[in-house]
Amino acid sequence: MARPPTARSAVPGVGRLGLLEPNAAANLRELAWDNVESIPVLWALSRAPDADLALTTLMRLREELGTGWAELDSALRSDKSLRGRLFALLGASSALGDHLVADPSAWPELRRKELPSAEQLRAELLAVVEAEPERGPAAGPLVFRAGKSGPEVVPLLRKRYRDQLMLLAAQDLAATVENEPVLPYEVVGRQLADMADAALTAALAVAIARVCRDGPLEVSLAVIAMGKTGARELNYVSDVDVLFVAEPADATATRLAAELMTVGGTAFFEVDAALRPEGKAGALVRTLDSHLAYYKRWARTWEFQALLKNRPATGDLELGQAYRDALMPMVWTASERPDFVADVRAMRRRVEDLVPADMRERELKLGHGSLRDVEFAVQLLQLVHGRVDEALHVQNTTEALAVLADRGYIGRDDAANLTASYEFLRLLEHRLQLQRLKRTHTLPAGDDEEGLRWLARAAHVRPDGRLDASGVLVAEIRRNTVRVRRLHAKLFYRPLLESVARLDSDALRLSPEAAVRQLAALGYAEPAHALGHLRALTGGVARKGRIQTLLLPTLLEWLGDTPNPDAGLLAYRRVSEALDEQTWFLRELRDEGAVAQRLMIVLGSSAYLPDLLINAPETIRLYADGPQGPLLCRTQPDEVARGILTAAARYDDAKRAVAAARSLRRHELARVASADLLGLLDVPQVCRALSSVWVAVLEASLLAVIRADEVESGEPAPADFAVIGMGRLGGMELGYGSDADVLFVCDPRPGVDETKAVKWANSVADRLQKLLGAPSTDPPLQVDAGLRPEGRNGPLVRTLAAYAAYYRQWSQPWEMQALLRAHQVAGDQELGVRFLHVVDEVRYPKGGVSADAVREIRRIKARVDSERLPRGADPATHTKLGRGGLADIEWTVQLLQLRHAHEVLGLHNTSTLQSLDVIEETGLLGADDVALLRDAWITATAARNALVLVRGKPSDQLPGPGPLLSAVAKVAGWPTDDGGEFLDNYLRVTRRAKAVVERVFGG
Repeated sequence: MARPPTARSAVPGVGRLGLLEPNAAANLRELAWDNVESIPVLWALSRAPDADLALTTLMRLREELGTGWAELDSALRSDKSLRGRLFALLGASSALGDHLVADPSAWPELRRKELPSAEQLRAELLAVVEAEPERGPAAGPLVFRAGKSGPEVVPLLRKRYRDQLMLLAAQDLAATVENEPVLPYEVVGRQLADMADAALTAALAVAIARVCRDGPLEVSLAVIAMGKTGARELNYVSDVDVLFVAEPADATATRLAAELMTVGGTAFFEVDAALRPEGKAGALVRTLDSHLAYYKRWARTWEFQALLKNRPATGDLELGQAYRDALMPMVWTASERPDFVADVRAMRRRVEDLVPADMRERELKLGHGSLRDVEFAVQLLQLVHGRVDEALHVQNTTEALAVLADRGYIGRDDAANLTASYEFLRLLEHRLQLQRLKRTHTLPAGDDEEGLRWLARAAHVRPDGRLDASGVLVAEIRRNTVRVRRLHAKLFYRPLLESVARLDSDALRLSPEAAVRQLAALGYAEPAHALGHLRALTGGVARKGRIQTLLLPTLLEWLGDTPNPDAGLLAYRRVSEALDEQTWFLRELRDEGAVAQRLMIVLGSSAYLPDLLINAPETIRLYADGPQGPLLCRTQPDEVARGILTAAARYDDAKRAVAAARSLRRHELARVASADLLGLLDVPQVCRALSSVWVAVLEASLLAVIRADEVESGEPAPADFAVIGMGRLGGMELGYGSDADVLFVCDPRPGVDETKAVKWANSVADRLQKLLGAPSTDPPLQVDAGLRPEGRNGPLVRTLAAYAAYYRQWSQPWEMQALLRAHQVAGDQELGVRFLHVVDEVRYPKGGVSADAVREIRRIKARVDSERLPRGADPATHTKLGRGGLADIEWTVQLLQLRHAHEVLGLHNTSTLQSLDVIEETGLLGADDVALLRDAWITATAARNALVLVRGKPSDQLPGPGPLLSAVAKVAGWPTDDGGEFLDNYLRVTRRAKAVVERVFGG
């Protein structure tokens, strides 16, 4: 008779639980866990990262607890959350297990539902040393004095800090054992940074008690967190990088900082001040002014990169914030330094070279595809773009990635992939550090099966049915490091490339008749002429002809989608012939799809740009995409302005200096117009860029004229000279067709006869106007001084005193209004500011503008409306003087400024758009009214700029329905080719704005 099969026990044995130690079964029996009631506990134990380690530590804990074990045992059976935290902690960290065994009564800490807040963390550590707020002259919210400061406080502080660390680690790890919420990476980093801040505060309290034992604290000391602490993305075990700022930076301040580092280093973590100016060779503590002086004069690129993450952590927070406020502007302009990008790249290579070749694949922090690859790429993008985009002024790496994606500097997919890989690698780093609470970033070796298995389980990596947990971990590490390295190279080193489609060259091998039909089908109005251009382009040198043959089918299609394909093809032929000797041109079009397509859009849409591109061909290279987006947007107006000033300063001869300034202006006009036409810049950005380049040319040319005069005469200039921008130049809101309205002001230098000084200044102003207004193939540079006192009948230049006397006695309402947009743009800055102070009394009259002046301004406006509109112009579609056009909006804003600027300082502003913002913020007009005026101003400015780009010459009148209007609509950013829709929208926007103008200006 066969024996019945033995029933399998419901209680899992040590083998099923993954317990390998020989005494595991005995230990379970001793714990009384070898029964049915303990099955949930047993399975939870089996899921610990190292179940044997967890069980062994539990046995030690039981022995230390003695009779107290029963309470813990009962809690483990009933509290799943505690079970998950304790088993995960003991199986992941032998160091924290030892900590708990040393003080077993601390286990209830693991039952806390929420992580302690920053305030609670600080209060707990300060309570250990019985700290009280400092009452002396250097008191502050985070300045305390310890009541206990002897050697005994160090182990007490270390114990409390480890308790806090234990709770965080337990909550972080719990999801590996039980179905507990996963603690997000950002939460862990922030909590660790808060713990570091609290620890530094407690260490400072002890330092104050030790150093200032006999009296109050009389120095202000700010502790600035740097690196991962400053960015609130700290590791479990890491040096805490700090800087110290003190007022005064005397011996007491230095002793305080040193004592803080000693206490912090023995109780909590290594406190590292090596990022301070001059590194470890520099003074430990400096004043704010000393820090500023160093960074202004001596700091290297990497030091500004390090400052990206600075944050006041403790001590005198006001001083810390003053440090940050003073230093961050330097950080955000660091990218202007020569070879900035090259320096950052070289620094990354140096860091990588520090890692031995055989360790680079195991090094999470510094190796190939490591955390540093992500951080360097993100920081470079932030530093390059953060100068003009405050949204990038964030410190945390993942937050920066999110902003970079949101602002369009990198693709959303790239940002998401980088973020996921970065968080995965940081998770592994955290788990490795928790194991023994050692500062490490090194993965287990490939043949260390036990180490890899432990890390996989601690990181909650599970088998996938094909590979075990270790195999999945290794595959994930490889996938993420490869992805990081690829994206790092893409963002950090090379531009995003997109090749032109390789179409069959037979596409052009058609009979003349067939080619004409094909071109007509693509939208060419004169296909026979177009065919002639094609033959010219594909003939000539064999290699270039072949490349053109390869490119033209695609180029013709792209041109066919533009407003004027025929003009575009002619322009392309002209550009190609002009650049015939430039070997890069066709290669760029062949290998950079974005360049070719954007060039066709520009040439088929604009009569303004072809000549500029022929004379500034390097602009075409900027049509490519770079890591941060189109290269056309990489250059910033401030950079161009500095380049113009630098280039012109190389010449003593005024004509050569002005020619150099003109050349760079030409490049900038081509860049801005291209970016504008391609929809890469909005209206305010275009206006600012055009104004910035005009100001730079004025400044460079004026300096050149004065410099040349001093060389010719052998004497220094007899007067200070300033150029005051007026109108749209003063408001930094120029368009493509705008002249530069200016006033010239001089001030005799001490001991110089006024007559001589004024004569000299008139010669400078006259020469400046002639040099800038000289005939050129570039768009004109007309300097108009017609808004000066007495108009064109008055002196070209006046002294500051003469201006003051005139405006005090003779100024008219129209001059008061014109001065609202006066702003120093070139020449002597101090003189320009003095002039502005003089005219402030005129343009911002006390009590507001008089009723008589308001009536006069309204009378002048009515006369302008009736007399200045050109004959035959349509008042409904004239962008400047038409109904709801630019003049209407600007006069309305200026009247509000005249009436209210004496009480609303924000209206002391030369920009129409910025003044509208203030008008809305202060409630002078309702938000709806301001929105209508702003929309009309932007719509009219966009239309006016588009007219110049399309026609190639200044114009204020929108054309009637037809191809030209459709071209203007498209260039102005209208989403369709329907010029009628664009016109209807223009009329609707300006009509609504006119209603506001009539009510506000005429009311």
